[in-house]
Amino acid sequence: MEEKNVYAFILGVSSGFGKATALELAKKGYNIIGLHLDTGSNRKKAEELADAIRLLNVKCTFINANAADDAVRAEVIQRIKDDFANEINPQLRVLIHSLAFGAIKAFFDDDHEKMVNKKQIEMTMDVMANSLLYWTQDVFKANLLAKNSRIFALTSIGSQRAMLHYGAVSAAKAALESYIRQIAIELAPYQVTANAILAGLTDTPAAQKIPGFPEMLLNAKHHNPFRRNTLPEDVAQAISMLVDEKFYWITGQTLVVDGGESILNFIEQN
Repeated sequence: MEEKNVYAFILGVSSGFGKATALELAKKGYNIIGLHLDTGSNRKKAEELADAIRLLNVKCTFINANAADDAVRAEVIQRIKDDFANEINPQLRVLIHSLAFGAIKAFFDDDHEKMVNKKQIEMTMDVMANSLLYWTQDVFKANLLAKNSRIFALTSIGSQRAMLHYGAVSAAKAALESYIRQIAIELAPYQVTANAILAGLTDTPAAQKIPGFPEMLLNAKHHNPFRRNTLPEDVAQAISMLVDEKFYWITGQTLVVDGGESILNFIEQN
């Protein structure tokens, strides 16, 4: 990598895809700015991750705050601007949206109290979809995006298929992919690309909250040509490749990283 002072800004950095990608990009020499929302033991794990990243001889700043809060967004972007003012030719080359906080509830239930409500649907959409647009807009307004910057958003097969209790998240993921397409065409004149990464079923802390998830993992493993589940590191390695400037012609896409799991999902294998 020719640039010596490049940064990746990761929303949802402390676990799952965000964590794996932070480590992978740090190995490539990217300084990491990470936003996460953790308490207790999870907060300590985030601090340990930041220390591990610094051992890779890059700069690392983690901020523990709510990424869906407008005031937090303004404060964090101002902080990045202030920090960059003291740097030599800093470049924000990568923005990753890996926020996984939403309502895992049924649309309908005989016990009406168990049904997802308006507030929960709006919260899910705001955190898992709308926030991508708001962060990208404000980073753009702050003139932080560099030539050939990359924007990635983590999506899931729920954007295309229905799963029990996953309706609110499915709607948010579909909206997320739509936002990526629009961001891609409107930022192309600025030589910035945007893509969604659709990972195969992966054992992450967020996914474990889905009812019946262990059985889903086993089924996905059975139907994967490689006979294993997708790992966060698989996704991180794909992103690590796509940040290269040579891949500027890939934009506005939903790129599947699942080892072929989705194309065999309904075929029973021997």
